[in-house]
Amino acid sequence: MKQRKKQETDMEQNDNVNKSEVTNKEINEAEENKSVAAESETDLNTELVSLQKKLDEANDKYLRLYSEFDNFRKRALKERIELSKTASEQVIIDLLTILDDFERAIVSFGNVEAVEPVKEGTVLIYNKFRNNLVQKGLSEIEAMGSAFDTDFHEAVANVPAPSEENKGKVIDVAQKGYTLNGKVIRFAKVVVGN
Repeated sequence: MKQRKKQETDMEQNDNVNKSEVTNKEINEAEENKSVAAESETDLNTELVSLQKKLDEANDKYLRLYSEFDNFRKRALKERIELSKTASEQVIIDLLTILDDFERAIVSFGNVEAVEPVKEGTVLIYNKFRNNLVQKGLSEIEAMGSAFDTDFHEAVANVPAPSEENKGKVIDVAQKGYTLNGKVIRFAKVVVGN
């Protein structure tokens, strides 16, 4: 019995030692798990801070880019408005000399007794005006006798052609047409033979 008690006591001690070892192992594992979890949490927090920083940088970059584009758009709009206001300035300045010539001609009408000098002066002013416009890129659309072309002509009337060769061609020009640097700015109003 003593021996049995001793065995039981030994077994209990072994169990206690085993339990102590198991408990110590569990405690060590739990501490290791806590340590790993803490490291993981620290890594996650570091990664989260890094990602937040990248997001903030991307948002800042986006806002700056958006602001730059908005400023560019406003500046371009302002320049376009300014250009449209002053685009014709040089043309107007060049036409002012012709306006001055017309005013001088009107003043001289009262002093002139012969009509011929008035005609010559008016023709000179017309030629000066026309040459000024030609220098700016204006050219007249040649329409009389040419084939009707909807790219340059606008038919205001169709009349019977005086001859077979005039069918589909311009017989008369009611209003001259013009191009400015190759672009039609006014179609020639024509009478077409059919």
